[in-house]
Amino acid sequence: MKSRTKIGLLRVYFHIDEAQSLKQKRQVMRSIKDRLSNQFNVAVAEIGSNDLWQAGELAVVTVANEHQFVDSMLQKINNFFEEELPIRVIEGRIEIF
Repeated sequence: MKSRTKIGLLRVYFHIDEAQSLKQKRQVMRSIKDRLSNQFNVAVAEIGSNDLWQAGELAVVTVANEHQFVDSMLQKINNFFEEELPIRVIEGRIEIF
């Protein structure tokens, strides 16, 4: 029996205008990760730019049986990054495996 499980990955690189220190960046990052986890029930991890206080990189992952569901969920999350957060998205990339 062939598995239909789909894994979706959204990588987002962004600028945090309000961060003036690494401490402020960590607060913004923690808030974003908590909101994503709670609102969308996805896994979220910081994947880069750890020492840059105004840059952030996150990976968001979701798993489902349907390609369309995974794509739709990642599009909603991408919109969330663009519209609901105090950041400026530089690049966002969706991959589905």
